[in-house]
Amino acid sequence: MTGNESAPSGLRRLKSSSLTALQRLGAFDLAADSRWRRQRLLILCYHGISLDDEHAWNNQLYMSAEAFEKRLEFLRDEGYQVLDLGEAVARLYKRDLPPRSAVITIDDGAYDCYARAFPILKRFGYPFTVYQTTYYCDYNRPIFRLICSYMMWKKRGVVVDGRNLPGLDGEPGLDGKMDLRSSESRQSVLDQLDRYTKQHHSSASEKDEIASQLAERIGIDYGELRKTRVLHLMTPDEVGTLARAGVSIQLHTHRHRTPVDEPLFKREIDDNRRRIEEMTGRTPTHFCYPSGVHQSQFLPWLSQEGVATATTCLPALASPASNPLLLPRLVDHSGLSMLEFASWGTGVRAFLPQRDQVAVDPNL
Repeated sequence: MTGNESAPSGLRRLKSSSLTALQRLGAFDLAADSRWRRQRLLILCYHGISLDDEHAWNNQLYMSAEAFEKRLEFLRDEGYQVLDLGEAVARLYKRDLPPRSAVITIDDGAYDCYARAFPILKRFGYPFTVYQTTYYCDYNRPIFRLICSYMMWKKRGVVVDGRNLPGLDGEPGLDGKMDLRSSESRQSVLDQLDRYTKQHHSSASEKDEIASQLAERIGIDYGELRKTRVLHLMTPDEVGTLARAGVSIQLHTHRHRTPVDEPLFKREIDDNRRRIEEMTGRTPTHFCYPSGVHQSQFLPWLSQEGVATATTCLPALASPASNPLLLPRLVDHSGLSMLEFASWGTGVRAFLPQRDQVAVDPNL
């Protein structure tokens, strides 16, 4: 994915106008306090709170700390009841939710969750759940695809020598050059690097070496960038610190993937659970589908693994009729206006036409 944000479409402007009119007519407050909304749960999903400028690079994945804080101020000032995930789901199915109920979840468990999101949420006193993928906790290096995309965005607008870089020899781009002048050309380079690592079954250390070579070629000090911990996951000690502070650490697979082979799928859950237990001393029972990818055959496998709930990236409010292994969530991000956010919180947005939301969880 790129950091470029497309211009608002006519449909988006029409939706904004409709929501503004509904808000002025008092529909937001009526919906928020309705019996219908009382029986529904808003599960919020976040991916990253910027350490620096990540929200400018990818506004569908990252949000600035200031914008995140404004979301929480809205929840507080409008009287939303932010609950722990386990409690909220139990009360949802008992039809015992408090008014304006919401849950906060954070996918992947990146370092910025520890350094940025946690202090802000702690200040508001809000419980939250981290769906922690664990492989890169132990091998604590930048996530390969993301760091390559981020570095090329940092050097956007230039054309550099791409010869002799792994993955770029066969398709060097522009006469042996890497064209970083557009989001499309940067994505092309990223796709070539990704194909190379998959074809060669590159290890995490081999991918990191390729990222280091890319950084050198485009003029970025990779060692200094790594020190910032941008696009890293939390370390085991950091995960443990959050758990001791009362944060719920839950399942997101070990290697951030959902194989369609049953033994491999269950291995992902087992490896993920074992590492979380070792880091936190607690057994996780809630799950989030990596990249929002879910298939019908996954549901019995999750049940057999003792998973109580599983969340998707499909935008809606959860209801007592929702399958607990297919719970909807609102993926919040910088591209979502405060008006749209409020419309989901009140429930008004659920009554307007919508397209399925594309999952924005990165492929680790």
